[in-house]
Amino acid sequence: MSDPAFDDEKEKPLDPAAERLQAKLKRLVLFSSLIMVAGLVAVFSAIIYKVNARSDSASAVSGAQMAATISVGPDARVLSTQVDGARLFMLVEEGTARALLQFDATTGKLLGRTDFVPR
Repeated sequence: MSDPAFDDEKEKPLDPAAERLQAKLKRLVLFSSLIMVAGLVAVFSAIIYKVNARSDSASAVSGAQMAATISVGPDARVLSTQVDGARLFMLVEEGTARALLQFDATTGKLLGRTDFVPR
């Protein structure tokens, strides 16, 4: 800025060795940029794949495939439920006792029962 004549000055041509070095550096920068772009594409592809794969496996049984009714004891109170694939787990309280019931989520059939007893 203090020397306005500097902008008007013509650039001197580079010697052949400097031109070769400059061309080599340009190729290196281009190659490095391509590698960086390929790496970013790979990372984002992996993230998108993982997100889509997780959402597909998490919804193994949809709401339309679930059993309409599941029978538990008359005095049972459902404390929590968990769906794992085609199985439904329920933690119920019957009076003072607790039990874990395992159902087939599509048919509603009782597959197993685990009673929790105090020691």
